[in-house]
Amino acid sequence: MQIQIAPWLFKLLVFLLLIPIGACKKSNNDIAAVTLPISSTAFAKGADISWLTEMEASGKRFYTGAGAEQECIVLLKNLGMNSIRLRVWVNPANGYNNVADVLAKAIRARNLGLRIMIDFHYSDTWADPSQQTKPTAWASQDIAALQTSVYNHTFNVLTSLKNSGITPEWVQVGNETNNGMLWPEGKASTSMANFAMLVNAGYNAVKAISTTIKVVVHLSNGYDNALFRWMFDGLKNNGANWDVIGMSLYPDLGTWSTLNSQCLANMNDMVNRYNKEVIIAEVGMSWDQPAACQSFLSDIILKTKSVSGNRGIGVMYWEPEAYGNWQGYSKGSFDNNGKPTTALTAFN
Repeated sequence: MQIQIAPWLFKLLVFLLLIPIGACKKSNNDIAAVTLPISSTAFAKGADISWLTEMEASGKRFYTGAGAEQECIVLLKNLGMNSIRLRVWVNPANGYNNVADVLAKAIRARNLGLRIMIDFHYSDTWADPSQQTKPTAWASQDIAALQTSVYNHTFNVLTSLKNSGITPEWVQVGNETNNGMLWPEGKASTSMANFAMLVNAGYNAVKAISTTIKVVVHLSNGYDNALFRWMFDGLKNNGANWDVIGMSLYPDLGTWSTLNSQCLANMNDMVNRYNKEVIIAEVGMSWDQPAACQSFLSDIILKTKSVSGNRGIGVMYWEPEAYGNWQGYSKGSFDNNGKPTTALTAFN
């Protein structure tokens, strides 16, 4: 007996059969994705893991609390994290944190469904409140040329990510820019107008990639309301654009409770004063104080969630995977055997 199928039903069957084929396609640069992306409306609980590839190359391995070896990003996700932050240097001497290295880590995070923040230092090395050194290739540039370099560098890095199917949720234009960036031209205490122009160069490059990416301006000392008012009043008065105010917070055993309360007051003031979201982009505490660190993290997460208008959007630990006095850093949250301390239970 011959069975006839209506044309519309035949098309539907073909469509349903093709869905798995299309869903399995991936680029040659990808590894198979293991999970779907996390909603952008979820509270961001994450970590900066920029040291990871360098640590792995040195032989460092990571283990669950039970002692089973596990890939680090999977381990952090299983501990409750949903976001990864990665720093970018322009032309680092050893190659780590350059475009290729950032892309390799971003692909690994993306394939686990994690959200991504990209942190532009606009330097060949560390940029922070004590140093904002121009990249060697930009050393002789004036403020006009620096704006072009910031735009092109930002655009090119994000284009490389986009070409591999990665659009970050957040992008920082500068790292801990308490007194601007790209000194001396972009030093805020010397010329807030110059710093504002550099912020806008980064902002415009980000938005040229995707208008959905949120641009972050990031300062340290999240408890210091006077610093934040000075900076963001200055940027606003000089026409700068940004979407999110980022903060760092590194208390010790005796100060965390007070600083958390001051940070909450500052976050609420930033939201009300500038009508922007806030994120704790970096936190850390000595690895050998896990109980205190767990209390600190639980409290700052709750406080950030309590920010008015639900505009406190996340908390990220800075390099929790660093252990064994890696590069002299002692504020990770893994023990000397490469296992996570109880501090990280705060993210679960």
